[in-house]
Amino acid sequence: MADRSALDAVTEAISKSPERGFGETVELSINLKDLDLTVPKNRLEDEVALPNGRGRAVTVAILASPEMCQKVKGAADLTVTPAQFDEVFKDKKATKKVVDRVDFFLAEAPLMPTVGKRLGVVLGPRGKMPRPVPPGTDPSNLINALKRSVRIRSKGNRTFHAPVGARAMPPAQIAQNVDTVLQRIVAKLERGRSNIDSVYVKTTMGPAVRLW
Repeated sequence: MADRSALDAVTEAISKSPERGFGETVELSINLKDLDLTVPKNRLEDEVALPNGRGRAVTVAILASPEMCQKVKGAADLTVTPAQFDEVFKDKKATKKVVDRVDFFLAEAPLMPTVGKRLGVVLGPRGKMPRPVPPGTDPSNLINALKRSVRIRSKGNRTFHAPVGARAMPPAQIAQNVDTVLQRIVAKLERGRSNIDSVYVKTTMGPAVRLW
């Protein structure tokens, strides 16, 4: 099948999906080929900053010293100091509740061993292990970038999904996000575009429309 533009595919996907009573996400469905996904290096795990954002609020939490937490007070949605760990992550149920409402985590680098030991069992399976940040820095710019980012995670699956925006966004903006995500995926694959069998665009509840 000949390639078509992302704008054509996004426009068709939206037009074929009836309006729903909630704000639908627009996502890509990517099908890989000719990759041994039992080999960890062939699994995709990345964060991509979208040029036009997600079309919804993205939450970022940071686990850091009181000094760093103070620096990011206006940027982060949740700040947790070591002294607050027992209160915020008092048990597994409470930890899951926090983790499920946060999209991205950051942690001051010296705290990573503690975070891994205490929270890894919840964060790891959800693909939300924190990105370490150097001690003493101000990661506000990184937090702001994450607020318009998506996580790409194929795990061991040949087919995986990646959100590229919200249905309420202009199709041209979603299409630009699509191109950005696909460029990153192609760059990460061992044989680039040759490792992609097909790509579809769809809304949350709508039919899939082939892009590649």
